[in-house]
Amino acid sequence: MKLKYLFPIFIALFALMTSCEDEDTVTLLKEIQVSSSYVSIPVDGGSTSITVTATDSWTVTSDIEWLTISSASGSAGESTLTFSAESAIDGRKAELSIQCGEATQRINVIQGLTTIAPATCKEVIDGPDSKTYQVTGVVTAITNTTYGNWYLEDETGSIYIYGTLDSKGGEKNFLSWGLEVGDEITVQGPKTTYNGTVELVNVSVVSINKSLVKVDSVLNAELPIEGGEFVAYVTCKGEGLSVDIPADAESWLSISSIQTAGTSSVVTFRAEANEAGDRETTLTFSTTDGTKNYTAQTMLSQEGSILDVTIAEFLAAEVGNTLYRLTGVITSISDATSGKLYLSDFSGETYVYKIADFAGSGVKEGDIITIVGKRAAYNGSPQVSGSVLENILPITATKATIAEVLTKADDSNTYYIVSGEITSITNQDYGNLYLKDGDSEIYVYGCYPKYGATGDDRKGLLAAKGIKVGDTLTVIATKGSYQGSDQLSHGFYFSHVSAQ
Repeated sequence: MKLKYLFPIFIALFALMTSCEDEDTVTLLKEIQVSSSYVSIPVDGGSTSITVTATDSWTVTSDIEWLTISSASGSAGESTLTFSAESAIDGRKAELSIQCGEATQRINVIQGLTTIAPATCKEVIDGPDSKTYQVTGVVTAITNTTYGNWYLEDETGSIYIYGTLDSKGGEKNFLSWGLEVGDEITVQGPKTTYNGTVELVNVSVVSINKSLVKVDSVLNAELPIEGGEFVAYVTCKGEGLSVDIPADAESWLSISSIQTAGTSSVVTFRAEANEAGDRETTLTFSTTDGTKNYTAQTMLSQEGSILDVTIAEFLAAEVGNTLYRLTGVITSISDATSGKLYLSDFSGETYVYKIADFAGSGVKEGDIITIVGKRAAYNGSPQVSGSVLENILPITATKATIAEVLTKADDSNTYYIVSGEITSITNQDYGNLYLKDGDSEIYVYGCYPKYGATGDDRKGLLAAKGIKVGDTLTVIATKGSYQGSDQLSHGFYFSHVSAQ
């Protein structure tokens, strides 16, 4: 007799012995006893009751949505607890607990027989959480080699595998499977949905069908901005080898040669010089055994230029590794140690998640900074990640009077916050006007919507905000001069107070 057939017999004998021993005393707990710690409900729906005997008050802890319990609490003595459920398409099971003082009595509930039928990725995606599924697909990406987190894909869709148990049911031993991208695998596990991502959690491996094509190694996986050659060393045991370059990379990447000897192939790609931002693509190698198709993939990235963009253009960009240069005013700082802040310019505002070496920079709210970072997102909200501080244009810590500004030397890199009453407007579109504070007056050559505005984006602030002569206007600007006359230059709007 094979060993695997002995286990059901042992389990049955143990259960019988336990049943006989517990016929009079179901539980060893002194504080609380139940007539049965296993509750079975028909698959067509119905109710089952047990008796609870407690020495003190008790409460039921349960988050089982499909199960109705007659009472969530009870008092000392004997009580009847009834469990009910609607009909179920498939069998299901759950566990709840009854707490009495320091004692916890666990109750196992089962409705029908739990079966695991093969499912497609789409059926998993469309199915309910907590149900256990068995699904077969190809490994498309591995994200964690300790716990075993990876993506499984079939012809109907893709799901995320969060945790893979080893052959003995243990965790943190994913590498024991030798699983690789391109392998066909069958797993089973319970479904959950986390932040919109459908996952099977702590799956058991049913079978692995190793891919007939494998990328053994690559050369120059990160190409410079000037371009160059990328080489993939591939083992192929199938009937022929084909290579797929995605459509979005065809304009800059091509195959220059394929050299084959036996099952080994060397595929050389040529990348053109990159005049845009950082870019990357996934190359797919395919073969067949005449019945099934097998694939393997590898990534190629190329350094690109840093793109100078407005915040609106940054927000419209896709999440990726392209580097962007942003300049704007710090509107608020939520973490002065790591550099978490909001940055705005005339076109919009974005959140910046950490800036390298920010703590010692002396940067404060109101300063104009230039950073370089990547377009990222968190829970669907855009943000800048991986940022480095490139330039700082500090604004004086306190507001400067017009009299004080008039004593300063011309400096296009030092900004002041200046307030005054508008005495006249010489250009409504661009916001050219005179400000007066006490006995001092200065010409403001341009008051733009926010920092960084150019061209027609500089126009229309006064009309848009209803600013007029007599109002008190606060601007951020540098000290300059024109034909010997002092003025505020490169100014942009901070706030205003209407005269009426």
